[in-house]
Amino acid sequence: MADTGSIVVLVSGSGTNLQALIDAAADPAYGVRIAAVGADRDDIEALLRAQRGGIPTFVCRTGDFATRADWDVALAARVAAYRPRLVVLAGFMKLTGEAFLGQFGGRTVNTHPALSPSFPGVHGPQEALDYGVKVTGCTLFVVDAGVDTGPIVAQRVVNVQDDDTVQTLHERIKTAERQMLVDYVGRMVRDGFTVTQRKVTIS
Repeated sequence: MADTGSIVVLVSGSGTNLQALIDAAADPAYGVRIAAVGADRDDIEALLRAQRGGIPTFVCRTGDFATRADWDVALAARVAAYRPRLVVLAGFMKLTGEAFLGQFGGRTVNTHPALSPSFPGVHGPQEALDYGVKVTGCTLFVVDAGVDTGPIVAQRVVNVQDDDTVQTLHERIKTAERQMLVDYVGRMVRDGFTVTQRKVTIS
């Protein structure tokens, strides 16, 4: 049985999205408790952010397992120990597999720095600039077995300026992404949600 109001956040890097969630969760009115933060590597700023916030952490490295499938099973077990209502991938740079999705499919969310289905993968801002689009943005989606292909929870639009570089555009996208993530994770945990085919409905 899921722990009402709790989430587990998975990270790989600096943890700016995680920090936005930590800051939001400090307000009891937000209604979300970060039960744990998990990572696929040691010595990253995101783990330090969690530790400074008094949040339990764990590390599950792919290199510690004989196969990627074994790692996926172990990751699912580590997350399941905290009985989260929702799992949030916040800059987590590994694709989850069959075992993980078997337990947490339909209640794991991730963000993408483009307006899906445009520009999937890790180079969304660069590809948006290269293509010459006038607007791009960010997407919050429910994770499935594909790459940035899951049902869309929310999107935010970011205008592309004539003098944008990849860095300036990506910074504005990340600002919108953090706001979207905090807003919708809170709503999904507080109010509940359903996923029907590709339609995500927040109760």
